[in-house]
Amino acid sequence: MAIVVNLDVMLARRKMSSQELAERIGITPANLSILKTGKAKAVRFSTLDAICKALDCQPGDILEYTTDS
Repeated sequence: MAIVVNLDVMLARRKMSSQELAERIGITPANLSILKTGKAKAVRFSTLDAICKALDCQPGDILEYTTDS
């Protein structure tokens, strides 16, 4: 897939656990794990908005486009 999810990087920069982020944004840790591993087929804008608010970042800090080689 050409979209890379850098959620782990932002969590490390903010010194926040996945569990804490899941609680703050109101999703299950299992669903957050699916997002983190890049296995999600889609992300709701409301979820992306909540992640960005909780981590004080921009969507581009979390999602990155790369070309497939």
